[in-house]
Amino acid sequence: MEKKIPFSTYAVIGTMLFGMFFGAGNLIFPIQMGQLAGTNYWLALIGFLVTAIGLPFLGILAIGLSGSNGLRDLASKVHPVFGLLFALALYLTIGPFFAIPRTATVPFVVGFEPFIDPSQITLWLAVFSFVFFAIVFYFSLNPAKIMDIIGKYLTPAFLVFLFVLIGISLFSPMGNFVEPAGAYINEAFMTGFKEGYNTMDALASLAFGIVVIHAIKRTGITDKKEIAKATWKSGVFAMALMMLIYGLITYMGASSVTAIGTYENGGQIFAAVADYYFGSYGAILLAIIIVLACLKTSIGLITSCSEFFHEVFPKVSYKAFVVLLCIVSFVIANVGLTNIITYAVPVLMFLYPLAIVLIILALFGPLFGYKQSVFATAILFTFFISVIDGYNALINNVPAFEMSAFTTVSEIYAHYLPFYSIGLGWIVPAVIGVVIGLCIPGTDKSNAVGNQ
Repeated sequence: MEKKIPFSTYAVIGTMLFGMFFGAGNLIFPIQMGQLAGTNYWLALIGFLVTAIGLPFLGILAIGLSGSNGLRDLASKVHPVFGLLFALALYLTIGPFFAIPRTATVPFVVGFEPFIDPSQITLWLAVFSFVFFAIVFYFSLNPAKIMDIIGKYLTPAFLVFLFVLIGISLFSPMGNFVEPAGAYINEAFMTGFKEGYNTMDALASLAFGIVVIHAIKRTGITDKKEIAKATWKSGVFAMALMMLIYGLITYMGASSVTAIGTYENGGQIFAAVADYYFGSYGAILLAIIIVLACLKTSIGLITSCSEFFHEVFPKVSYKAFVVLLCIVSFVIANVGLTNIITYAVPVLMFLYPLAIVLIILALFGPLFGYKQSVFATAILFTFFISVIDGYNALINNVPAFEMSAFTTVSEIYAHYLPFYSIGLGWIVPAVIGVVIGLCIPGTDKSNAVGNQ
């Protein structure tokens, strides 16, 4: 007889999941959106929540409800080779090539760099990132304890300090909402929708799903249906907490303009808000919030990536991958945040449509029996669009990489493809791919976990 999970366990797993998702990027994007959206606060927030909450939740469900043993297993419904390559690309992107180094550079840039002599920034970034990844290394050595480390300790500590800042902004508002600016004037919903992509949480959800499943299995639950049930319950808890905090942070940004003015990025806005309420002590409060936010996310990413790479290359121990990922992340972090973003954004633009389509197909898989041809054609058609999306992002950042053939294809897409101008050009090709896949003769995918 299966062990029944008490609500407290769902809450701890959900808090762990929230802690793994909610890093510095999840703080700085909504507060800046609030400043720009102003009186269009609700439209922008709803659009943001669709992609920043809805997609990650669907990603967690896609892993849990399909019964997959992780991202590679899920992506292998397209083809085993695609499953391996896509999983490697995603884990490297949200891992040592971008997201993990960013967890060290963001708190340094926001919380410490303003107080350092510009000539000493390189040195102190190296010192800070070394200490940061030494702490991450220590806490990542035992993945079985990740639920306690993140769910019981780091996340509650982070929330206490964050709610000190949020709470005072609610009881003592800085001012009224101002008129919206830029794209938020006429396209508040869609602008917020696209802003939610920047959190990268939809990609991370595919990686974190297996961590949640392992945490559930450690409670004694082994039945696939019970695991799926526990996954969505924990996911609902985590996403509800994220939704609440997103709304409050966006409100804080929207009410701050008359008091502190506008800034170029959310990190500067947070610093100004903290200074407004707490003066010089605000910098200390902000540093604690940012460091805790990034520390728990980094531990979650190191753990997820190390478990994945250990499964792919079992001859290399989990501990060895933790060491390797911490070293690589330390080196790349010292390249600088701007350089990391320059080359990572094109990869994200390439991966995101593929990840979204994979999530949707996994959720609706029972309707078409997880038929491989549906997965294959939908992903193939999406690939033709996403590769150009990635190319466009690359030449925007590094014009030297421009190639006439790819530019021509992009111009054709822009002219003929619906929704391409708002970054959703993959939708129609993906739907066409599904229809074609359904028409291809063949049996249902025999190795689909959902049919086992």
